[in-house]
Amino acid sequence: MKIDILTIFPEMVQPYLDGSILGRARKQGVKLNAVQLRDFAKGKHSQVDDTPYGGGAGMVMQVEPIDLALKKLKSVFRKKKTRVIMTSAAGKKFMQRDAQRLAKDYDHIIFVCGRYEGVDERVEKHLADESFSIGEYVLTGGELPALVMSDAIVRNIPGVLGNEDTLKDESHDKPGVLEYPQYTKPETYKGWEVPSVLTSGDHGKIAKWREGHRK
Repeated sequence: MKIDILTIFPEMVQPYLDGSILGRARKQGVKLNAVQLRDFAKGKHSQVDDTPYGGGAGMVMQVEPIDLALKKLKSVFRKKKTRVIMTSAAGKKFMQRDAQRLAKDYDHIIFVCGRYEGVDERVEKHLADESFSIGEYVLTGGELPALVMSDAIVRNIPGVLGNEDTLKDESHDKPGVLEYPQYTKPETYKGWEVPSVLTSGDHGKIAKWREGHRK
């Protein structure tokens, strides 16, 4: 699996890709890269945005640099199954089933991170395979959504988490179903007790309790 995040702020993205589970994923052969969009812009100023047709506030990201970047990134993985994903407030809401599907069905995922007032509509219409939003709110750019989705996707790749049982009974594994409450030592803290069934050693009762206490 390879994930490329196309952005004008790779320095914001790369540290997260290098840490925690995503950093561990590299040891399993997963490639995670923040790609500078300005490297594909023309002109001495490496401009990637311009004023919107029809007027209006703000700047809009241009289609050409994104098109050139996607062609280059795809050419490296030409024989692999690639999926281009736009981060967009108008996209469908990203769900756990999407993370599982993308981890299973594709070898190469490219995230296109929006900025400024938006992205030329021709990117979403002609270059992207699908668009996702992570919630009904506005962010300054698409970098955080791309990282959120990358994290959710990568942890579903076999071997990344180490213990495959970690993926069992997770929140959102089934739509609308959340994981049961978790407790650890100490058994008593400030008078707050761990449910006695969890310390009983009776695995049947524990399983029943957990099933009945899903959030």
